[in-house]
Amino acid sequence: MTTRLLRLLTGLLGLALLGTGVSLLLEVRDLSGVVVWLGGAVLLHDALIAPAVLLIGMIAVRGAARGAVRGGLLVAGALTAVALPPLLRPGPRGNPSVLPLDYPRNWLLTLLSVAVVTAVLVAVRRVRRGRRRPRRTGAGGTSLTNS
Repeated sequence: MTTRLLRLLTGLLGLALLGTGVSLLLEVRDLSGVVVWLGGAVLLHDALIAPAVLLIGMIAVRGAARGAVRGGLLVAGALTAVALPPLLRPGPRGNPSVLPLDYPRNWLLTLLSVAVVTAVLVAVRRVRRGRRRPRRTGAGGTSLTNS
């Protein structure tokens, strides 16, 4: 599969999910709560998650793995921001249909899957880096490739 086709399919999937979100948003009668939640999510991301990801990625990781680790941390932070409402305020115990899932367990499983995918990406980058061809040298041992 070519990169162009993969990007096209990803874009189409994104548009389909966007359409689903818009259709669900049209069913909401009072949008003030949605606006407050979205504003809080943007503020949380821009003020806390993104700076923390960049700082941790800069301090803890060097080399080719830095981008993959930053991406994994960013996804984990966004998942945590989305999961905060059911994590911090579980539904009433008397009505199991309000929040019927085990949200803390599912959040941890999702974070674990993000960590596994990040580790696989780091490993793939290290393998690819190790397979690169050595530089060609010209007469007198000078490099023919630019650094």
